[in-house]
Amino acid sequence: MAWLKDRLRRARGWAAPVLLVGIVAAPAAGRARQESGAEGVPVPTDPPTSTVAPEAGTTQDSIPAASGDASTPPAPETSDATATQTAPEQAPGLPGDAPTQAASEAPPASPDLTPEPGQRKFESVVVGTSETRTSGSVHVLKPSQLERFKRDDPSMVLMTVPGVYARGEDGYGLRPNVGLRGVNPDRSKKVTLLEDGVLFGPAPYSAPAAYFFPLVTRMQSVRVLKGPSAIQQGPQTVAGSVEFITRDIPASESAWLDIAGGGYLYGKAHGVFGASTERAGFLLEGLHLRSNGFKELDGGGTTGFRRNEWMAKGRYWLVPDGEVRQSLNIKLGYSDEVSNETYLGLSDEDFRANPLRRYASSALDRMEWHRTQVAVSHVLEAGSLAITTTAYRHDLTRAWRKINRLGGAAIATVLADPTSARNSIYYGVLTGQLDSASSQELLFIGPNDRTFVSQGVQSVARWTTTTGPLSHNLEVGARFHFDSIDRLHTEDAFRMAGGELVATNTATSTTANNKDATHALALHVTDAIAWGPLVLTPGVRLEVIRSRSYDRLTGEDTNGALEVLMPGMGAFGALTPNLGLFAGAYRGFSPPAPGQPDSVGAERSINYETGARWTRRGERFEVVGFFNDYSNLTAICTFSSGCVDDDLDRQTDAGRAHIYGLEVFAEKVFRPGGGLTFPVTASYTFTRTELLEDFQSADPQFGNVKAGDELPYVPRHQLSASVGVEGRLGGVAVSALYIDTMREKAGQGEAPPGELTDSLLTFDVNANWNFSRWGQLYLSARNILDTVEIASRRPYGARPNAPRTVILGFKLTH
Repeated sequence: MAWLKDRLRRARGWAAPVLLVGIVAAPAAGRARQESGAEGVPVPTDPPTSTVAPEAGTTQDSIPAASGDASTPPAPETSDATATQTAPEQAPGLPGDAPTQAASEAPPASPDLTPEPGQRKFESVVVGTSETRTSGSVHVLKPSQLERFKRDDPSMVLMTVPGVYARGEDGYGLRPNVGLRGVNPDRSKKVTLLEDGVLFGPAPYSAPAAYFFPLVTRMQSVRVLKGPSAIQQGPQTVAGSVEFITRDIPASESAWLDIAGGGYLYGKAHGVFGASTERAGFLLEGLHLRSNGFKELDGGGTTGFRRNEWMAKGRYWLVPDGEVRQSLNIKLGYSDEVSNETYLGLSDEDFRANPLRRYASSALDRMEWHRTQVAVSHVLEAGSLAITTTAYRHDLTRAWRKINRLGGAAIATVLADPTSARNSIYYGVLTGQLDSASSQELLFIGPNDRTFVSQGVQSVARWTTTTGPLSHNLEVGARFHFDSIDRLHTEDAFRMAGGELVATNTATSTTANNKDATHALALHVTDAIAWGPLVLTPGVRLEVIRSRSYDRLTGEDTNGALEVLMPGMGAFGALTPNLGLFAGAYRGFSPPAPGQPDSVGAERSINYETGARWTRRGERFEVVGFFNDYSNLTAICTFSSGCVDDDLDRQTDAGRAHIYGLEVFAEKVFRPGGGLTFPVTASYTFTRTELLEDFQSADPQFGNVKAGDELPYVPRHQLSASVGVEGRLGGVAVSALYIDTMREKAGQGEAPPGELTDSLLTFDVNANWNFSRWGQLYLSARNILDTVEIASRRPYGARPNAPRTVILGFKLTH
């Protein structure tokens, strides 16, 4: 492959622009900037003499250049950058340098594109302050941590972070239900979701339910923001944000391949190739994931899925040197999925007999979607000022054909009590044991066909300066965004005959035909002000939202308008070089979806947190208490939560509520010598929720609520822990996850039978052997004890977590 690098170098005067246009590419990492001071020691940052380009689409801050003359054309770099700002750590092996935590933790045969000798690894920072000094709760999962267990399910990855929990659904995490600090996890719609700093939800304002989630397998790192830092990202600011960072363009020609196979005909093929010259670089990445599924369909048939994601990035330095430098970055991507997934679960009795069973009435259920994305970014740097401007567009088309209802009864009611005289017949039809004998026993099956558009332009300017004894890292951001959802929901009647679904001659009915659209202007300003050991981070966010909803069936046309100002303040004080205290308060906000009645309001809260953080090389210990005081808690009724017909996509205003809890995180890397390291991590979350007002709701997760009721699908206790040993030849790691029982409907006291999920304790084991500098074998056992419990009963019956799956794979790196 050396011929490609040689051709690019010789043709850099003219070939790079052609290469940039011809390659499917993405916003790429630019030059890194260095923050002075040892790890964990708070040191004020001086204004930089020169700055360099951040990764387009992220929210990186300007701090002093790592090295080199500003007039020298920058060489592209590879990093472990995981947040909006990166500060370098010393690379291992440099004379006089001690190995850093990130370097020592990384396995020798990591699939990340390896930086060349002398290049730097990086530590994340937020608004100009390092992760250790941030005046808010921030957690970054670095490449070595993601690589350690090779998980595909984003929920399992995110639940290693305190304060993050999930409601199980399909066992693979194809459409995760993720929540932070007590918010409703249904379809992750109360969390701001980003990829490289750009909103990736299908329609974040018009329909925030995240029916698309990128494959975490191809992510370089993940960042979770809570507390006052949440106002940097919106529109959902009540809980926080989750940002996925894709792989960087490599500094030199690099390629690797990851192939794996395992139980239930699991398969993975993941390849990356990239190269750079002094002025241009590119990265191509493809990932295929598949499984035949672990559920056993009555009558036979596959219950699995296949998923593809392609991404490519390109970078070209328009002006590589001088007082004002400029670069252009582009990212294009394509994703698709076909999955034989269903919303239909089991009765509790059937679950206990065989939790992997699937009823015959779900035989036709199938999800198909495809998605395209493009993001083009321009980065301008002038002294201590850096401006990143990104234009983006995402298109998603999906159709989920599934069983919607029975002609004469609610499916959830039948499965909750299948032996009653009335329900036993419907239960027999659902399971294929009885034939449909009347119109009441027909099964209505059809696709929810939806088309999403999400597009916009955003710009973030960062300026580092001092005023007297104060140093400032100022960030000003603006985003103009448009998104829309076009719904066409239809269904056909089927009868059960001999254990199989047979179409009737009745006409197709249309249950929904509407379009929602939103224009939104978002502005934010934050400033990290450092004065000795003290860092204050005031900020404010403004959302100006205009929406429209048009129902083609009724002709109803509804417009909405909303403006909201969200201030926040965080503070960090270093008591010692390793120990600091932090606290903050901010206003939380979640916008209502288009087409809601005038009586419906936005979700609003005042959120508080305070904590202590201990950091030292290879160590972090953090305790955080949080309290969210809602003046109006809201929920949007979705099919995944059990809503149908007229109640679908309608909002419930629950009024005042309190959510509070405690988050604990500990991380330690033991280094006994001999080239071995022992990484240990643990996180614990305690959460309490309380609704403070009586109300009635058509949303089945609420129903008839009394003051004092707890919220559904929020575990009171959750614990994640891992321990491992790593060395030059490979390593072994073991992790455990405990999730407490969760209510499936708002209530208080002892929950009635069938309204609690099971508590769940699972263990994962991963072992790898680096048999050469370019190759690695690995063995991954997920849920090694084969513990299968009820993870959810929404919307129709009990559904399990994934059973034990053993995977064998190998990686080749060049």
